[in-house]
This record gives sequence, structure tokens and C-alpha cells, in this order.
Amino acid sequence: MTEELDQVQQVLTRIPGFEELQPGSYQVERLGGLTNLVYRIDCGADRYVLRIPGKGTEEYIDRKVEMHNARVAANAGVSAEVVHTDSDSGVLLMRHLDNAVTMTAQEFAQRDGSAARAGRALKKMHEWDEDFEFRFELFAMIDDYLRILDERKAQLPPGYAGVVDSAAPLRAALQRNPAPLAPCHCDPLCENFLDDGERMWIVDWEYSGMNDPLWDLGDLSVEAGFNAAQDAQMMLAYCGRDPLPAEVGRMVIYKAMCDLLWTLWGLIQHSDDNPAEDFWAYAIGRFERCKALMGQPEFQQHVEAVAAG
Repeated sequence: MTEELDQVQQVLTRIPGFEELQPGSYQVERLGGLTNLVYRIDCGADRYVLRIPGKGTEEYIDRKVEMHNARVAANAGVSAEVVHTDSDSGVLLMRHLDNAVTMTAQEFAQRDGSAARAGRALKKMHEWDEDFEFRFELFAMIDDYLRILDERKAQLPPGYAGVVDSAAPLRAALQRNPAPLAPCHCDPLCENFLDDGERMWIVDWEYSGMNDPLWDLGDLSVEAGFNAAQDAQMMLAYCGRDPLPAEVGRMVIYKAMCDLLWTLWGLIQHSDDNPAEDFWAYAIGRFERCKALMGQPEFQQHVEAVAAG
């Protein structure tokens, strides 16, 4: 931990306003983070979250884009206040969100109304009138991740190419009736949601960009393991009415596609020897879940509803 504290000290004292900060004058607590180092910093009455980027993340994350989008999300009242950004180093300092619980699938299941609060928070972000930088292109990202893995001669799960091919009709259905793009989180892990019981906050904008808004809802449903009732609660709060079949269909398609995409992301983490978790098992689990959803009889009905508009 001493080495980590030394790194935190070095990073903090390079931030304007923190140059004179002395070791021992503040408290440090390591928070979660799969690919980055994230710390809570307590300086008396002031509390912050410091993010130091993980090794190798510069290959697939544009820090200038992320930091612009984080500021826009803060302006929208959806995310934490941004105190300092450094797009060269990737260091990000934000205000800590007090009295907010970091969400997990279990928390979403146990906290009444949390799926609806998440839906409303996403709606607020999607309706904000400042654009994000970067266009989140699902199928282009799949191609980019495959390129990275090919360059590294990394192993892919058996049958992955066939699943990618079977996604072609889904791509055609989505392109036949494209949704207006909106500023989207694009990586709505449970842990990126913080709930104070009345409103949901969203953090971590590394993968954010302009996107089909229903991607965020489909991805969150997968990450949080929502059941049918939670999906319905989220969609009702988001739409402000009963959702149309095409809206539900888009959300379900994106549930499959997010698992397809993050399978590759997990394989990249595995090839980076990221020690945060067993990313090979993570990738295989997501791949199998994607295949299972696409194999359900009603899945084709959702594709047809999206194609019909």
C-alpha cells in the first residue's frame, strides 16, 4: 500500500490547488475499478475521487473525449462535479458523491424503485442538449477490438465468428429504422450507478459517446441481471408510458449485442494480463449468455418489431 500512497501523493501534488498537500494531511481509501486505480481522498470536509488510468488503457480509450463527456454529464446534473482533468496523463479528479450507495446487481434487486431511478437518470442524460464527443459505433467497435486481438494473436472463443455473422440481421434491422443519437454512457455497469434513494447518479464516462439511447438500457439490464419486472419498471420510467414493441425490441437486441462486444473487451483485458479478475472466464461467460439470448424463440420477434419500426 505504501507504493500506492506514494503514487497518489505524486499525482495529487501535480494538480493545481493541491501542490502543497502533505502526506498524512488527508486520508486515502482504495475503491473499485477493473482497469484503473480509483481512490477516495478525504481532505477534512472536502472529499474527492481520484482516478489514475490503468496500464494499456490508452490503446482503446480517448482520454480527451472521456473528459469532455464527463464535464457534459456533470453539467446535465447526472454525474459528479469534475474538479480536474489531464487528458495527457488520464488523471481525473471529481467530487465525491456523499450518501450514495454504489450499486450492484444485488442492490438493484433489493432497493425499491432503483430500476426506475436508473431509467430516469439515463433519460435525463439522453435529453441533455450538449453533445458528447465520439460516436459509439457498435459494429465498428467490434471490428476494432477484433483487429487489436488479431494483432496480438490472441485466442477467441470457439464459434465467435459464427455469432458475429449471425448478428448481421440485427444490424440490418437497427439500420432500417435508426434512432436519433443522444449522449450515452455506453458502459452502464452496476458499479457506475450510485443511488441515494431518491435519485441515481452515473459515473465513469470512458466509453461514452453519441449512440442509440436504448443501448444504455439494454446494457444496464444485462449488467444488473434485471428480470422481466425490472425491465418493465426501467422502460416505463424511461418512456413515461408503456413502451412500444419496437422500443422493447431494441432494448433486447442490445442486451445480446453488449455481451458480444464486451466479450472482446474481456479478451483484450486478458491479453493485457490485467490481474483485476479472470477475464478469460468473464469473456466466455458473456459469450455464452449472448448465444443463449439470441437462441430464444422470442428473440426473432423482437428483431422483426425493430425492423417494422
